[in-house]
Amino acid sequence: MANPAILTVDDDPAVSRAVARDVRRRYGDRYRVVRADSASAALEALREIKLRGDQVAVILADYRMPEMNGIQFLEAAMDLFPLARRVLLTAYADTDAAIDAINVVDLDHYLLKPWNPPEEKLYPVVDTLLDAWSSTPEVAAPDIRVVGHRWSAPSFVVRDFLARNLVPYRWLQADEPEGERLLMAAGVSPSDVPVVVTADGKSLVQPSEAELAANVGLTTTPASDFYDLVVVGAGPAGLGAAVYGASEGLRTLLVEQRATGGQAGQSSRIENYLGFPDGVSGAQLTDRARRQALRFGAELLTTREAVGLAPGGSSRLLHFGDGSTIAAHTVVLATGVSYRLLDAPGLAELCGRGVYYGSAATEAPHCSGEEVYIVGGANSAGQAAVYFSRYAQRVNILIRGSDLTRSMSQYLIEQIARLGNIVVHPHTEVAAGEGTEHLETLTLRDTRSGETRTVDTSWLFVFIGAEPRTGWLDQVVDRDERGFVLTGPDLLNDGRRPSGWPLPRDPYHLECSMPGVFAAGDVRATSVKRVASAVGEGAMAVSLVHRYLEAQ
Repeated sequence: MANPAILTVDDDPAVSRAVARDVRRRYGDRYRVVRADSASAALEALREIKLRGDQVAVILADYRMPEMNGIQFLEAAMDLFPLARRVLLTAYADTDAAIDAINVVDLDHYLLKPWNPPEEKLYPVVDTLLDAWSSTPEVAAPDIRVVGHRWSAPSFVVRDFLARNLVPYRWLQADEPEGERLLMAAGVSPSDVPVVVTADGKSLVQPSEAELAANVGLTTTPASDFYDLVVVGAGPAGLGAAVYGASEGLRTLLVEQRATGGQAGQSSRIENYLGFPDGVSGAQLTDRARRQALRFGAELLTTREAVGLAPGGSSRLLHFGDGSTIAAHTVVLATGVSYRLLDAPGLAELCGRGVYYGSAATEAPHCSGEEVYIVGGANSAGQAAVYFSRYAQRVNILIRGSDLTRSMSQYLIEQIARLGNIVVHPHTEVAAGEGTEHLETLTLRDTRSGETRTVDTSWLFVFIGAEPRTGWLDQVVDRDERGFVLTGPDLLNDGRRPSGWPLPRDPYHLECSMPGVFAAGDVRATSVKRVASAVGEGAMAVSLVHRYLEAQ
């Protein structure tokens, strides 16, 4: 395979030559620099690279081009090389357009012309983008194939795990010719699916998430056994803590049981997050935060379940489900919350086979032309309804209350009202579900009259309640009656410090009943359940970590 390409396109010949010259001078020994003088020529070059099976690492495109501006070109380029990092070359007068492009094409950077000297204004930007591109799992595993059955719950778990960890894969059904050929080549029976075939040809039969992670480029083993800071949970709060901890020089380890992003990472579009006027998907926001944390030197472990926490002198000991232990000066608990299971007959048996908790975005294309039911009235349910409305014939939102105003943001309520294929059903709950291979019918109950009715559907997505993942902290840190972690002032009882508190000071604002352990985001009692506040608490926790370490 040829060296990865860096493509530059500018319709001004002098600028085109200059940018290609500067890029080639710095990166020509490791990357193939491809120069184009028009958007059409650049797209043709990208098509040829694609057909040869080669890769494109970075694309630098001028904004003002006559036949197709830079934003339009980058949109087209994304279809061919969605993983390539994207830079818009722009004059000062066009910076507003460049900022808009951050949302339109998930732009990585915009660069003002002229960029002299390149050592200060060009190379640091390209260095960062090349580091990010080369560190993504997608580069290491470009052709992962998953073979399974359409309505197989284990097959869904594998596909959902890969999708949420931003690992691309090809989905092949076991009863289709290509899937059958792959199973035959692997010597596996169709009854043994799911089967994952890695890029190097290794077959994983019904793999665990830990086995899957280890074989698709995700990190599962820590580089050290001691850190300044261990962050448990890689949702917005955990990612915020990892970014600020690593950027401020702390040896930082971020531990995630399943996938980065948490519930926010499953959101199809977050439109009230600061700095993204046109909205941003949870996956995009998560990917940017993850790359940012890694760039600052944080380590990210996946498929590690924290099962215990204990003091160890001046350090804190974190125990994992596989029996291993990590020590750290400080710990930030950012494990977030999980959706509460819907207690109705028949649903547990159909989980992953028509009944899903969270948005399960991988299933959206399969809902085309069908009826979808969503349970829940908060923002996550509203965002999912808007997303699924692009595919489904009709989306039905089931809520126990009279309307959505109690727990959903107004902007989402207005969007839902404008979409003709979303229907809100007030005072309605799911009484039961039935199906053989997959969900086939739901029984709905009117919460006022008790009357029931049956509807045909294969799709139920549940967004109810918020249960903190803190069972493993029982008898370790103080929690409220619902399991949320108490911190700071909430630990004080009539001004008295919590029982067993060993220090002569009160707990810091986000500090738990064990000194040196902090909580941030949804897992913390009395926290504001929003992405922005979670990120802020993650950053605040790091400032308190510094205060704690300085006092030791």
